[in-house]
Amino acid sequence: MNTDLLRSRITGTGSALPDTILTNADLEKMVDTNDEWIASRTGIRQRRIAGEGEFTSTFAVTASQRALEMAGVTADQIDLIILGTITPDFPFPATACIVQREIGASNAVAFDISAACSGFIYGLSIADKYIRTGAAKKVLVIGAEILSRIIDWTDRNTCILFGDGAGAAVVEACEGDTGILSSHIFSNGTYWDMLYQPGCGSRNPASISRTIDDQLYFLKMEGNDVFKHAVRCMNEAASTALNTNNMTPADISLFIPHQANRRIIDATARRLGLPPEKVFVNLDLYGNTSAASIPIALDEANRDHRMQHGDIVLLDAFGGGFTYGSVLMRW
Repeated sequence: MNTDLLRSRITGTGSALPDTILTNADLEKMVDTNDEWIASRTGIRQRRIAGEGEFTSTFAVTASQRALEMAGVTADQIDLIILGTITPDFPFPATACIVQREIGASNAVAFDISAACSGFIYGLSIADKYIRTGAAKKVLVIGAEILSRIIDWTDRNTCILFGDGAGAAVVEACEGDTGILSSHIFSNGTYWDMLYQPGCGSRNPASISRTIDDQLYFLKMEGNDVFKHAVRCMNEAASTALNTNNMTPADISLFIPHQANRRIIDATARRLGLPPEKVFVNLDLYGNTSAASIPIALDEANRDHRMQHGDIVLLDAFGGGFTYGSVLMRW
């Protein structure tokens, strides 16, 4: 292939979720909340929770295998594995390396990226650059999380939001007018302390007195402030993608945003001028699965035939860091 004409295209998608469902009614028995309060403020009705013996890599492996099967690609053909997660199996090695071994991707380079909820978008952007330069032909991009293990289940403001799962996509070099048109990633570290996990890093290493007694292991979030920045940043990322390609919101066939909060999704869609029928939402079923959110939604949309050949699809995410980004593609 002529590298001047190369574009990257998603040829296979896959997802994997725990079997255990935690409903809002279940949460009513755990914290001071109720289904109406949760649903009206977040749009979430239930979420999936990993069980004993299930890890981030467990779901990443299954999602990857399903994506490979759809693409008709064998694991040993993969050149690069990029896994977005903030809940890796271990601090090191990279969970991507564990996935590499489990699926038999013996010829791949594997690494993790930490971009919170934007992890899959960051991964797609990196994959796109590798493919466009000719450095890789087939890339496996994964978003996988087990957020239930870093959630304070006594905090009703955060425990209602998150769920577990993984999604993956095979991205291949192609020629022609389909594939990723452009990708755009951003970060603003000014607000890093509005959404973060304070414990178990070099600032607050694991200890009973600090990590456990002070509950530094749990995710911390300033919800109202995060909401405001999320809407603004997702709109910026989406507008950048459209402007770069001389398109308008009317050109979009399907908008797949990060599934964080229904109010954020609706506000972003309104700013873009997108009608509800063009916005893919599965937040009610799975909650916020961070880096896994968009690839799970993408796989569901793909398998439900929500995207047809030639459709313009916009992916848009925002996460801790703050990180945010978009990918515009012609399906």
